[in-house]
Amino acid sequence: MTSDFHPSPLAFEPSKFTRPFWDACRRHVLQAASCNACSHLFLPAGPVCPQCWSADLGAEALSGRGEIAAFTIYRQAYHPDYPVPYVIALIALKEGPRLISNIVGCAPESVASGMSVTVRFASRGEFVLPLFVPAMAEDSNDA
Repeated sequence: MTSDFHPSPLAFEPSKFTRPFWDACRRHVLQAASCNACSHLFLPAGPVCPQCWSADLGAEALSGRGEIAAFTIYRQAYHPDYPVPYVIALIALKEGPRLISNIVGCAPESVASGMSVTVRFASRGEFVLPLFVPAMAEDSNDA
């Protein structure tokens, strides 16, 4: 069974800090906030750098590659738009930031900590979400 889900359009408004992230996702670019003072990359974006507290911030495009740091498999349905089972994971991105997302394109039972993953963007209403697939699955799609 493949762990792909198709939730209804998201019901939230991006803030002035998170809007650049969502705008980048629309362009199929994964992006993190970048501190111009200390070069720290972080997600989610906010008003100041969580490392040095500088408000001099920018943004940097990321590779979209990383590995699963931790995950859980949801087997109980909490909402009809999220059929079970589905995987929620903490992704340790290659460039350093961590991002919570879904693992799709594989059976939930095949997901493992340390698994290499790559981003795949999926439209959901007015938003484009960064979801992650096993890196091997994405590499074979590129062939």
